Amino acid sequence: MIKIMTASPRETEELGAKIAAVLKGNEMIALFGDLGAGKTAFTRGLCKGLDISDGVSSPTFAIVNVYNGRFPVYHFDMYRIADADDLFATGYYDYIGNGVIVIEWSENIESELETDAIRIRIGKTEHEDHRVFEIEGLDHYADIIR
Repeated sequence: MIKIMTASPRETEELGAKIAAVLKGNEMIALFGDLGAGKTAFTRGLCKGLDISDGVSSPTFAIVNVYNGRFPVYHFDMYRIADADDLFATGYYDYIGNGVIVIEWSENIESELETDAIRIRIGKTEHEDHRVFEIEGLDHYADIIR
């Protein structure tokens, strides 16, 4: 596991861009964290690192936003997903393997994540803008990501 602290939303976006640099185009990135943890800021940086110039926002009501850049990115928000039927209705399974999948609120579908998904837990600290990232699945890229 890689553990990284960021001190601002800008640094959180920069971390996303660093991770984008090591992606091959078919990864699943499962984000875990409370409301306001920085999941969307991280995704914004990841998309910027993949040459996506579209505005990136949380797909809370749309469930999935699609962005096109170096690779297609499918940005899911699973906050309101309550059961397997809800998940199936999102088209989630059709996206797997067809681009980079970024999932906010992965806690809600943890049993349906790919076994090789990159898992990123984002925690808040006593400092308002500081975040702790615990990253599983990218250990061999630790020197690039830090």
